[in-house]
Amino acid sequence: MNSKIEHSKDNASHGGDIVKYAAATILVLAGLFAWFWFGAPEHASQSAWAGPLRGLAVVVGLVAGLGVFLLTGKGRDTREFLSESRFELRKVVWPTRQEAIRMTWVVVVVVIILSLLLGGFDFVIQKATQWFLGR
Repeated sequence: MNSKIEHSKDNASHGGDIVKYAAATILVLAGLFAWFWFGAPEHASQSAWAGPLRGLAVVVGLVAGLGVFLLTGKGRDTREFLSESRFELRKVVWPTRQEAIRMTWVVVVVVIILSLLLGGFDFVIQKATQWFLGR
């Protein structure tokens, strides 16, 4: 296996990471707060924040929060995981269009056959139960 993962010796969160987690959370919540605050009817008349501008505030809050999160220890682990996942995806041999279409048809036919088979069993069991209870 070509994994570069090395587990850190210290699993406890550092004080700086906790502050960064809190800052990331506050940034995301600030973006959401801007969306709801300036969208409320009583506050909408005081400012001219249109929907796209409110949406931009949410996106900025999410991006800023994500940026701060990526500076933490868990963020570093997340970046490393995504990098390794991308590396592994390059090794995948993807099927050609013709192979994908052929396998799709195989799946469709198998599903139809199995559904007819299960429907037949259900019908037989239903009739057998009705015959048994009717006697």
